[in-house]
Amino acid sequence: MPRVRVVLDTNILIGALITKGTPPDRLYRAWLRGEAELVTSTAQLVEIADVLARPRLQKFLDADEAASIVENLGARAYIVDDLPDVNVSPDDQDNAILASAIAGKADLIVSGDKKHMLALGEVEDIPVVTAREALERLGDV
Repeated sequence: MPRVRVVLDTNILIGALITKGTPPDRLYRAWLRGEAELVTSTAQLVEIADVLARPRLQKFLDADEAASIVENLGARAYIVDDLPDVNVSPDDQDNAILASAIAGKADLIVSGDKKHMLALGEVEDIPVVTAREALERLGDV
């Protein structure tokens, strides 16, 4: 059975680093175990590195673990760079995440952003779901 291809919004990846045992962390760990294929883009890798460098997040992060997540993404995720123009969210970084999902032929987009991302419901037939919903779809509840 082919693995589910997922795009994890940056807020999910940061959440996985900050709070262990939560749905974002469980999704990230499922990917590390090979239970899903993670799709990302160079634009998202740059965004993640930028967010992780923010001083207000430093007190919540383990520096080695933060470096590890960036390294894992760069080495093990399916990285797409030829992104289509997407303009369905008022947030350009959200549009880049959505474009990654479309270019990478993702099965799911996972986000915690209720206002912009989850409100879309789907983009080009790709469902936008919460981390908990994604775990349920992966059979890991």
